[in-house]
Amino acid sequence: MRRIMVDRVREAVREAAARANFELGADTVKALEAAREREESAVGKEILERLLENAEIARTERIPMCQDTGLAVLFVELGQEVLLEGGEFNAALEEGIRLGYEEAYLRKSVCHPFTRANTGDNTPVIIHTEIVPGDRLKIWVVPKGGGSENMSRLFMLPPSAGWQGIKKRIVETVVEAGPNPCPPTILGIGIGGNFEGCALLAKKALLRPAGMPHPDPDIARKEQEILEEVNASGVGPQGLGGRVTSLAAHILMMPCHIASLPVAINLQCHANRHVEIEL
Repeated sequence: MRRIMVDRVREAVREAAARANFELGADTVKALEAAREREESAVGKEILERLLENAEIARTERIPMCQDTGLAVLFVELGQEVLLEGGEFNAALEEGIRLGYEEAYLRKSVCHPFTRANTGDNTPVIIHTEIVPGDRLKIWVVPKGGGSENMSRLFMLPPSAGWQGIKKRIVETVVEAGPNPCPPTILGIGIGGNFEGCALLAKKALLRPAGMPHPDPDIARKEQEILEEVNASGVGPQGLGGRVTSLAAHILMMPCHIASLPVAINLQCHANRHVEIEL
């Protein structure tokens, strides 16, 4: 049994909260650079150049890459041979986010649904915990912005819709979203499971490095097919036209009920923020 003190967890999350908002991942930077080279629209190419410049300024000057510093989503893989000591685990995760947002002067964006009164510290946090084999603790800190989240969709399709029906809904979702999710986007796509399960798959799909194909060749081909159709739509960077509407399409899939075909699309804006911690 491996022991981990929860104050160590708190400090790791505190540091990651700031880093996620200041440092765009190398995978996304590389994807934006590649997009800039293949974009045919002069306006689109200029937008991509500015997004890369913005990311560099955020990294070097330690300021948020976007004013919307997100609602914090934490994915946790807790090894079954880990013993957490010194406090309550979820409370440590919440405190890490609270401290990270306060110390880095990140915008607090969490409020009561009806009164809209701000909670003042960007909590509560959305936490998804999975027990896995081993003695390691992994945490992904994902600050998810409101603009792209608002354009995300879930569909309970009839089984007869098949792949063509799935693809049609995904492309329609991206086109209808237009400039609202701040394209170029990354598409997290969940297929199968049930109502809540496919939504979780869609969000988890965004954790994969941007543009890394699915290990299953058939699913990888479907990802590429979606990406090509989305980019043929002409929405373009920031919705102002062009060839690059999305940088990547990532699918996660699982079996579903014989009467159902659940599909979720979680859009991620160009500020593709996530930091992975391993303790």
